[in-house]
This record gives sequence, C-alpha cells and structure tokens, in this order.
Amino acid sequence: MAENIRRSKYILELGTALSKYKQIEYESWGVGGEKDLYGAKYCGGATLLSQPFVMVQETHTHNFDQFIYFMGGDPRNITDFDAEIEMTLGEGDKLVKHSINHAVCIFIPAGTPHCPLNIKRVGKPITYMDIVLNPTGSVRPLPKASER
Repeated sequence: MAENIRRSKYILELGTALSKYKQIEYESWGVGGEKDLYGAKYCGGATLLSQPFVMVQETHTHNFDQFIYFMGGDPRNITDFDAEIEMTLGEGDKLVKHSINHAVCIFIPAGTPHCPLNIKRVGKPITYMDIVLNPTGSVRPLPKASER
C-alpha cells in the first residue's frame, strides 16, 4: 500500500492564504521555489476573482519568463468565461493594450514591458493563475495600502 506523503523533497502539501488585495475575497494558493521547492526556478499561485479592480497599475519588466492564466472559475468548464480584462504588453518598441474576454494563457518573456492589468468586469468568478520561472515571486508595484 502506498504511503500518503504530505511533504518530501518532491511532494509539497498545498495550503491557502488570503490575498493582499481586498478585492480578492477567496483564499489563494501559492508555492515559492526558494521557500518551498529547494531553490527551483518556479513560483506559482492561483485564486478566484469575483469583482473588478486594477491588479497592477504600473508598466514594469522582469528578468525571467512569466505566464498568466485567466480561465472560467468552474474547473469542469474553464472556457465558460464571463469577464473582461485589459492587459498591456510590450510589442516591439510600443505598448499594446489587449482586451480579453475568453480563457487565455499570456506568455511574458523576460524583459517584456507589461501592465497595467485591469480586471474590468466579472460576470462569474474567474480563475487567475500566475507562474514565473524564478525562485522568488514576481515582484511588481503593488497598489497603495489604502487601495488594496
């Protein structure tokens, strides 16, 4: 019979925590490579979003690749997506604002300017997942404490 392992070198039990953003009312999960995974070049986390807000206001860059997922909040049907998101991405020497109203994976290569990230409308909760190929999370300008 197999043993149910909660933590070993390669198995980590997931926990949850509340977000720094007051607009995120559901608990989130997150894993940090430096903190939880023996220095792995990976950090990731996810939560449900249920209301509009500007998640990141300032355009910025990272020196690592980042992947952002937006999906419908029902894991049985991730394409059931009822929201509108605006994401600005650097393309060549200009910034382009993209309107998103369906499930997506956004690839942000290292050095690519990105944001603002504006969750404009949420009809039904959606899943937000952020993954970076770095042992620490994506440091980004957070809103002022009064706006979080």
